[in-house]
Amino acid sequence: MRISIICVGKIKEKFYRDAIDEYAKRLGKYCKLEIVEVADEKTPDKASAAEEEQIKLKEAERILAKIKDDVYVCTLEILGKKYTSESFAGMLEQTAIGGKSHVAFVIGGSLGLHSSVLKRSNQGISFSDMTFPHQLMRVILCEQIYRAYRIISGEPYHK
Repeated sequence: MRISIICVGKIKEKFYRDAIDEYAKRLGKYCKLEIVEVADEKTPDKASAAEEEQIKLKEAERILAKIKDDVYVCTLEILGKKYTSESFAGMLEQTAIGGKSHVAFVIGGSLGLHSSVLKRSNQGISFSDMTFPHQLMRVILCEQIYRAYRIISGEPYHK
């Protein structure tokens, strides 16, 4: 299976990059992982709702340009479905069994995702009611994908 993580912005801190690289290396045994970064828009201080909508739209256009028609899209959003690690693994496995060979996880920018991206999504996923820095969320997502493949493969993984 091919897994893409499409995200807005670049990872600045080396320790986040190192963690993501480690999980990407581990995942090589199970899937083809690619991380696709699209440029983020600068958000002015005290931006109006209209300005924020324009920023999200520009980021959405960049995100949607990276998604082909046959890709199963999971957007990370606070109101999305919550999974246990086991049920997340089950969802990935069922998606593959259902004939989808490419899953893309989408992480928005600091303002979130534009409605056009949410409309393209096959499902929204929430990792918590808490808000996490977008860079840390990439690490958490990579770890959970790795954990899912370990579970699917019947291999032990720290609980």
